[in-house]
Amino acid sequence: MNPDGDTTFVPEVRQMFGIRIHGRGGQGAVTAAELLSVAAFLDGHEAQAFPSFGSERMGAPVASYCRIADKPIRLREPVTVPDAVIIIDATLVHHVDVFAGLPPHGYVLINSARGLDELGLAELTRRHERGRAITVGATDLAREHVGRPLPNICLLGAFAALTGMVTLASIEAAVRDRFRPRLAQANLRAAEAAYAAVRQVSHA
Repeated sequence: MNPDGDTTFVPEVRQMFGIRIHGRGGQGAVTAAELLSVAAFLDGHEAQAFPSFGSERMGAPVASYCRIADKPIRLREPVTVPDAVIIIDATLVHHVDVFAGLPPHGYVLINSARGLDELGLAELTRRHERGRAITVGATDLAREHVGRPLPNICLLGAFAALTGMVTLASIEAAVRDRFRPRLAQANLRAAEAAYAAVRQVSHA
């Protein structure tokens, strides 16, 4: 993303960028990966998205994957060495190895109103580059703007601000194409709020 935060700026992907999304069944992890891949495609990149499960029961841990590149993507296996992880449900951090394969320069985005230290993740703060591991209260923002605790799309706005890998404008276009106008607009308000919150923290 350019220094002025222009959401029409198209990011350059110099190599393949892998994202792993962790959540529970029913929280929209698969939808988030699909929308992220569409947004990347709209930004002019190659992209793919797929889940790691068949028909998991509601509430069971699930993961989905997204890859973004500027060349055709021929890999089809799960993202085992991610450049970024998005954690929709913070209760998973001590029960599932959500950080497996993540390098110190990787990005971490956790849906929580609590800080990393409060979540018992002080070691993550020390291990990762400054500003690349953050929490965002996406569920609270979703309740405020959507009226339901569905944080997945809200987190995509935070992801755009944190990584610059996709533009907010492309996320908005992907969401508008996927959902009915009223629901899309409500989710986009939440995504924009999360985007603004992350931008404020990163420029503090």
